[in-house]
Amino acid sequence: MTAVTGSKRTANGESRQMLRHFLGLMGKSVFTALVLAFFVIPVLWLVFAPFDAHPGLNVKLPEFTFNNFKILFDNPTAIASLGNSLILALGSMVVVLVLGSLASYSLSRVKIPGRDLLLYTLLLLSSIITGTAAMVPTFLLMVKLGLIDSQFGVILVLSGGILPTVIFILKDFMDSTPKSYEESARLYGAKPLRILWDVVIPLARPGLATIAVWAVVQVWGNFLVPYILLRSPSKSPASVVMYTFYTEGGQPNLALISAFSLLFSIPVVAMYFFVNRRYGFRFHGGIKS
Repeated sequence: MTAVTGSKRTANGESRQMLRHFLGLMGKSVFTALVLAFFVIPVLWLVFAPFDAHPGLNVKLPEFTFNNFKILFDNPTAIASLGNSLILALGSMVVVLVLGSLASYSLSRVKIPGRDLLLYTLLLLSSIITGTAAMVPTFLLMVKLGLIDSQFGVILVLSGGILPTVIFILKDFMDSTPKSYEESARLYGAKPLRILWDVVIPLARPGLATIAVWAVVQVWGNFLVPYILLRSPSKSPASVVMYTFYTEGGQPNLALISAFSLLFSIPVVAMYFFVNRRYGFRFHGGIKS
């Protein structure tokens, strides 16, 4: 009798354990499905809506048409704004890569008192003092420098905002480069800039590629800075021009917005896949990798 009771208790315990495991598995599956839906549904809208004759805010199979793109290409401001976005993004990328490489290499190799405190302070201030909080003094500074309605001024402001983070990230890559290569170069009389260009930069290419993609993404979708500092519609980037796509009744023109959004996202996605295919965002442990 005792043995039978014990077997029933064991069977009941195993049943409860299996039920808990099943419920836990179901809960994880539902949670994963909700998270996937949260990210996938906007992507599906971005893919389907540009080719829909009557796009809406819901995701549905499109009534296939290219008329949305025809309307978009008939708008000269929209196409020109993509070129302006490219100028701002590439310009800022070049500035932060050059200045970030020089600063991070210097901070990595030169031992100065308070170096780490300086890095963390710059990173903290760049996170706390956002573009919105600093926009008034930034605008006044641009007025004093005569850089209002100048794409160069926008590039400087955007680059200054992301430069502390770039220096912080690149310093780790600079710290990881073997110093024995640099010592060998010094024996042959190479100067610091020559060592940086021929020895350190090839080793830090994955880090530089990561920073390049990150900088382009940060600048590509920035709305506030170019909206405030640029006055001429012909100089406005795509992130600003997109907010002008309304019908005569004041409603968002979803046909134009959807087609433009697809074109707007292609350069960044293409750059990511190109860099990921070329470098894989991995650290290569040799100069000629």
